[in-house]
Amino acid sequence: MEMEGQVGGGKRKNERPYKGIRMRKWGKWVAEIREPNKRSRIWLGSYSTPVAAARAYDIAVYYLRGPSARLNFPELLAGDGGGLSDLSAASIRKKAIEVGSRVDATQSSIAAEDDDRRENAPATAQTQPGILKACWFEEKPDLNKKPEPEDPDVDYW
Repeated sequence: MEMEGQVGGGKRKNERPYKGIRMRKWGKWVAEIREPNKRSRIWLGSYSTPVAAARAYDIAVYYLRGPSARLNFPELLAGDGGGLSDLSAASIRKKAIEVGSRVDATQSSIAAEDDDRRENAPATAQTQPGILKACWFEEKPDLNKKPEPEDPDVDYW
């Protein structure tokens, strides 16, 4: 009996958000594609983001199968799809890695800018609802000491 949210083999659906990619155990996303009428695969690279791996796959599948290929991002192919006269596995791999690397660099720089913006902005629970205040349990109290009262004017003990 298959559990809800799982696909055959016990894999979760969200492990492969795009066609032609998979995630390594250590978190990198990789792309590869099978050559038509062969058992061999074309390695398309290892990337930090699933979007970059999916874009590399899209380039390769477009060159191997033509305009009727099922793409992850059909709207984005127009800018990356031109310019290959040699359709060998090596040239397809080179073009796919070029596009995937460019997307990976862009995605990584966007993530870094977001991190910098979050670090430099004074965020409070009132200004940004997604940010929570530090809680008392995040502190590491000395359990051998008697706790100090929060309000010194009130006698708790």
